Amino acid sequence: MRRCVVTLQMAGTTDGEGMKNLGRVLRVATQQRLLVAATLFCALMVGILWGGNITAVYPFAAVTFGGQPLQEWVADEIAKSEATLADLTIQREALKEQLASAISEKQEELRRQIGLLKGRISAEQAAIARFRMAQPYVDNYLPHTPFATLVALTCMLLLGTVLKSAFFIAHSVLVARLAQRATFKIRNQFFRNSLRMDLSSFDVDGSAELMSRFTYDMENLSAGLRNLFGKATREPLKMVVCFVGAGWICWRLLVLSLIVAPLAALLIGWLAKTLKRANRRAMEEMSQLYGVLEETFQGIKVVKAFTMERYERHRFHDNSKKYYKKALKIARYDALTRPLTELMGIASICMAILAGAYLVINQQTHLFGIIRISYRPLEISQLMVFYALLAGVSDPARKISDVFTRITRAAAASDRIYALIDREPKVRDPEKPMPLGQLSRALAIKNISFAYNPSTPVLQNIDLTIAAGETVAIVGPNGCGKSTLVNLIPRFFDPDEGAVLIDGTNIRHARVRDIRRQIGVVNQETLLFDDTVENNIRYGTPSATREQVIEAAKAAHAHRFIIEQLEDGYDTLVGPRGGMISGGQRQRIALARAILRDPAILILDEATSQVDLESEQVIHRVIEQFICHRTALIITHRLSTLTLANRIVVMDEGRILDVGSHDQLMARCVLYQRLHKIQFKQSA
Repeated sequence: MRRCVVTLQMAGTTDGEGMKNLGRVLRVATQQRLLVAATLFCALMVGILWGGNITAVYPFAAVTFGGQPLQEWVADEIAKSEATLADLTIQREALKEQLASAISEKQEELRRQIGLLKGRISAEQAAIARFRMAQPYVDNYLPHTPFATLVALTCMLLLGTVLKSAFFIAHSVLVARLAQRATFKIRNQFFRNSLRMDLSSFDVDGSAELMSRFTYDMENLSAGLRNLFGKATREPLKMVVCFVGAGWICWRLLVLSLIVAPLAALLIGWLAKTLKRANRRAMEEMSQLYGVLEETFQGIKVVKAFTMERYERHRFHDNSKKYYKKALKIARYDALTRPLTELMGIASICMAILAGAYLVINQQTHLFGIIRISYRPLEISQLMVFYALLAGVSDPARKISDVFTRITRAAAASDRIYALIDREPKVRDPEKPMPLGQLSRALAIKNISFAYNPSTPVLQNIDLTIAAGETVAIVGPNGCGKSTLVNLIPRFFDPDEGAVLIDGTNIRHARVRDIRRQIGVVNQETLLFDDTVENNIRYGTPSATREQVIEAAKAAHAHRFIIEQLEDGYDTLVGPRGGMISGGQRQRIALARAILRDPAILILDEATSQVDLESEQVIHRVIEQFICHRTALIITHRLSTLTLANRIVVMDEGRILDVGSHDQLMARCVLYQRLHKIQFKQSA
């Protein structure tokens, strides 16, 4: 597990690269253009209706406080603006006359006042134009009494809320669909790439680490996408609509109220980087937890046999506590997010309240007579709508702070997922593969050297030629490199030096599929999948018929126990890892699988070491019949299996010590004599 942690730390990315990986996730999601467009449209409609409902405060205020229908209110506003325009025009003309006769010291001040009046006049003209444009619609389509107008506006507000809710529901459903589709594609890409990797990568990463990224990290990625296309899209649009509405009323007052925004943005940016690092470390600790769970549950028999429950509880407790501390750290950083956004919102509203109240109470257009805020004095109803729109910004801002952690967690998850997706297998097909026919002459292992770790060689200068149809047994003490040697033949690994040749063709120059198509492997630990007996036998030969499956089972001496001892015969589910049937039965089903594949090369790696004597005898007869006219490599210590071999290869410390028949090796090889003596004693 420590090795997994080192790998994770090496695979860690910088924050810039993390954003790049999150961008890759977004590119996958945005490939669904129609779905993305639909989500954006719904989010936009939610935002528009949100701001529109708030803006309805303005006509409500006009009707409620004025006690008159909107038709009269609009007419009064036009008349008031025209009167103001006439007064301002008179004032401007008077100032122009003064300017003509004023001394040079006063001319600058008079020009400034004329400029201010010009701006006021333009603003009044624009207001009159807006009211006149709205007047026909108000006269023709709205009621002519105050209460009826209020009822109509209330119904419009209710209708707007219903529409907003409908678009909100549609948006939520579409976002969930978009996020799940994108996660589905990335998960499949991740799985497809994992299957491409060579065996060594699974030893380094570990199944617990992969499971953590497939489940916990992928769920964080999906949640991040839901929030990114959901709240993180919808709520900013609601804010934009409110800002646009507030800016339309008085954009300078809006800018003044947002003066604290840059500071908040800097603090939130710092929080984003810190949260992402904390989330990445928490995910690494979760991978450790997966590892502890996997080891404990897979080895539960050993745990109970050695009464190590207390030790395992402590081990799980320690790892769980590490994750707990990381999660608390994330919670502390996350707790800062909402106060920051709320503080920014309250500071903005306070700024707007003070400045707006000063302007309305004193009927001014400038703050302190210096800073221009508007060209027309603001009215109380306008200021109320302005405050309502700012308040309308605070709710989306609060919701955005809630998704902040989710998105940073998704960015960290994308780093971890793409760190594995971007890996390239060491064993891969050549660019121009050579054709590889079925073995007909010889399988040659030429000057092979190999090491999992450069400082610890496993195989050194192995040279062995096996004629087609020959059976070779490989013996030697544990750790001498027997399994590693046979694993080089199907290219589970590539040698550091030397080559494996099939009929003179270096297997590195052929397609991996062409190599493995003619190889059958039966290992010491037989793995069956949680499926039916029939599908387990057919595994590797999916086109086989039921009749062919039965014939293979008969050849493996498995047919009888399948139909007599298993409740549903060939349709019996064998359970996870084949745990519902015995070891001997599993081994015979595995042999039936190899027989059905009909390989030219058969590799048996301690295929009878974990079965009882009766099963061993049955399996021995199966192997004896099956290896006829096939090339077979058998790793074994069993005396009965050694009798099947034409030659026996003796290995020690990664080298071949001797090759010969049983009698020849008994006469000249000390190591073989010792191994034979040990096995003879065990068999006695």
